[in-house]
Amino acid sequence: MLLFRPATLADLMAVEQLANEAPVGMTSLPANREALQHRIKASQQSLAAQVRCYGEESYLFVLEDTRTGEIVGIAGVVAAAGMSEAFYSFRQETLIHASPALAVHNKIAVLSLCHDLTGHTLLTSFYLRPSYATLPLAHLLSRARFLFMANAPARFADSVVSEMLGVTRDDGSSPFWDAVGEPFFGIDYQQAEMICGVKGRKFIAELMPQHPVYVPLLSAEAQAVIGQVGAPSALPCHVLRAEGFELSPYIDIFDGGPTLLVRTDAIHTLQQQRLYPIELLSVLPADAKPYLLANVAVAEFRCVLAPAHLTADGIQISADTAQLLQRQAGDELRCIALESEVQ
Repeated sequence: MLLFRPATLADLMAVEQLANEAPVGMTSLPANREALQHRIKASQQSLAAQVRCYGEESYLFVLEDTRTGEIVGIAGVVAAAGMSEAFYSFRQETLIHASPALAVHNKIAVLSLCHDLTGHTLLTSFYLRPSYATLPLAHLLSRARFLFMANAPARFADSVVSEMLGVTRDDGSSPFWDAVGEPFFGIDYQQAEMICGVKGRKFIAELMPQHPVYVPLLSAEAQAVIGQVGAPSALPCHVLRAEGFELSPYIDIFDGGPTLLVRTDAIHTLQQQRLYPIELLSVLPADAKPYLLANVAVAEFRCVLAPAHLTADGIQISADTAQLLQRQAGDELRCIALESEVQ
């Protein structure tokens, strides 16, 4: 069975391996042991903190194959983006260039550097090992975060954003970065992502152009990828769109990938999840269905995708499932049927 749980320092080597495997562009998952260790420690401190109002807290989770002990996925949540340093995006806008004397009236697309999304809850670090990258497990890895948010709503903002990886070439370079970033920074896309992942985004404000970028002046290749989802983000994007996330006017400053946005109270899993007391059965009914099942803890949060059967008195699960969730008969679980997602 696959178990979604908070990352610990014992997972550091496994998390580093996932970071080494992850596609270029995941600044929140840098292939740097010191940075990853810092992220895990920050997550542990956030989980242990008594939080009455969200702020700089960050949470990092892993997906463990309990049959082998292997860590096969990772996902995170930042309570409020940009609290320690500004969270930069490009905002897509339209300027009107007109001349009545020449009978010219043109709409020109521009990109304006902004930090409008500062303060929004941010989903980060989604990566699922390719051999486990099925739609049900993608739902577990992504949506378990929303069940965690349901356990402690005061820890999160009223809206949630998620940056999707943009389109890159086969060699890992980015058409968007080559046109917009490289002329000002003098470094390639992969170097820029690594610096950002390890040292933060402060250097962006120091070097990125402060005036609007006129899209028609970019190369045709760069224009074509603006707001487009790269192949590595296709699966998580599908899951989030089914959760109610929508395309926003914002794009990533490195690769031009889209930013998804939703009001927290409109997230499908948060709307549909329910609490039920546990009934333990040695053999589940034949019509048992797959459910996302989570305990109601914070620091010891656990979530699995497992068969269960809903009754008038509670939810019936196996003893093995209850053990993974660190719960027993009579305790409450937060539940949502897997097939309840919007197709």
